[in-house]
Parts: sequence; structure tokens; C-alpha cells
Amino acid sequence: MRVFLTGATGFIGSAIIPELLNAGHKVLGLSRSDAGAQALLAAGAEVHRGDLADLDSLRRGAEASDAVIHCGFTHDFLNFVANCEQDRLAIEAMGSVLVGSDRSFLITSGTGMGSTVPGQPATEDVFNRDHPHPRKASELAADSVAERGVNVSVVRLPQVHDTVKQGLITYAVAVAREKGVSAYLGEGLNRWPAAHVLDTARLYRLALEKAQPGARYHAVAEEGVSMREIAEVLGRGLKIPVVSLSAEEAPAHFGWLAMFAGYDMPASSVLTKERLDWHPTGPGLIADLEQMRYN
Repeated sequence: MRVFLTGATGFIGSAIIPELLNAGHKVLGLSRSDAGAQALLAAGAEVHRGDLADLDSLRRGAEASDAVIHCGFTHDFLNFVANCEQDRLAIEAMGSVLVGSDRSFLITSGTGMGSTVPGQPATEDVFNRDHPHPRKASELAADSVAERGVNVSVVRLPQVHDTVKQGLITYAVAVAREKGVSAYLGEGLNRWPAAHVLDTARLYRLALEKAQPGARYHAVAEEGVSMREIAEVLGRGLKIPVVSLSAEEAPAHFGWLAMFAGYDMPASSVLTKERLDWHPTGPGLIADLEQMRYN
């Protein structure tokens, strides 16, 4: 298949490219810059110029391909609601040119969208339309294009990591370095799910090839790693104290990250593993944080 890939030059997208190429697929990668285009060519992909705000470029990329993987997202958390709205528009634009075909359209969301009961793991067979998290806009858009006959499915992401990046934890490292302490809230028992980036890339390929309309998959290798564990390994790496903060102290310490710092977000991938025969083998989150270069 010739696969149109948004986010192709990003952390996860750049891992998806070799995964697809090694399986015999071709990749048409979205790039908004000359540097990104050169990186795509060096990786063996074709280049499609445009960006997530250019809906015409997204439509053209989808039209020119046998399938679409949409993992691009604008990670500016100070404008998070606007970015989620941008993602909704992007999904609807690409979906509009896939109507009437069986071409696979794989979009990206977060594992929290499968959570309805606090403290219970999010599951693939649940979509909480009343979830307060604005990222639900992505899955609402997926449902909208599915109603028009598009073969769309969803990959939900946890904290995706290697020894360089770790999702939201990358920002927590920057905060800890700036503040001189590594913090968690309360007892630090709230949990974040995680998966290694190479395991995540493989899941995208398997989900693409399966092309099961309406399916939701969780790229979860670890159901939940406690924030206290995370803070403690950051403290050791940065050689700074580890402290507990109250919820009232969180905004001043974490800034925009405070909205996530206290969330308990465990997530299951039992159904994903069964449906895709996906078996993550990469290092765990704590192992990657221990191997990260802090200086």
C-alpha cells in the first residue's frame, strides 16, 4: 500500500516509516519544511508538502494514497483546545475524500477516551463522549466520517517513550530541572500508561493492515506507572530532591502540566493484544528514564 502519513517527521511518525517500509509498503510523508522533506527522503519516503492547518494539502495527500495514518498533532499545550479543534478539522477533511472507498484511515487519540470509571483502566471497547478532555474531538470526528462510510479506526496513545522523549514526562523533566525539585502530587499513586516508541510503531502497522472499521486500539505496554516512581527516577537522574506537593501547589510548580499531573490514567490493552496479535517487547518507561542522558 501507499500510505499517506501525517506527523511523518515527528517522534512516532519517524518510527512508523521504517516499520511500514520493512513490511513492503510505500510512505507518502507530510512535511511543512525543507528540512523535514530531506529527512523523509533520507528515510526512504516520498514527500508531500503541506501542514495540518492546510486542509487542501491533507485532502490531496489522502486522495493520492491507498491508506492514511494520521498521527500528526500540534503539541502546543497552551493552546490545547484549539489544537484539538484543528485535529477534528483535519480528520474530517481527509475523511471526506475517502468516502465510498474501503481505504483504511487510522487516526490517533489518547487512552483516556476509554475511561468512564475513575481508577479503573480505560478499555478499547469504550468511548466516553462525556469525557472532559478536549482530545475527544478527534474520536468524535472519526465517528462522524465513519457514519459517511469511511473505514476509520483509532489508535489511542499512552506516554510513548524511548531514552530521548517520553510524552508528557519530557515536559516534567524540564519543569524539574527549572524548579530544582522533582515533584508528584499527594502520595503520587496516580498512574500513567506507557509504551516504547518501536512497539507503538508496530501497532500502527498492524492496525493499518487489519483495517477493521470502527476498531479502537490501545498502544499500552504498561497499564500504569505511578507518578511517584516517575518523580523518583527523575530526581535520581537530575540529582535533585523529590517532593510531594498538594493540588493547590500544582499550578505554580507545573504550569500547564498541572492539568495532567494528578490524573490517574491506567489503561488496558488486553483486547488490542488479542485482536492484533501485538506483543510489546521494548524497555519499560522507568528503564528508559534511567538510561536517559540528564546532562
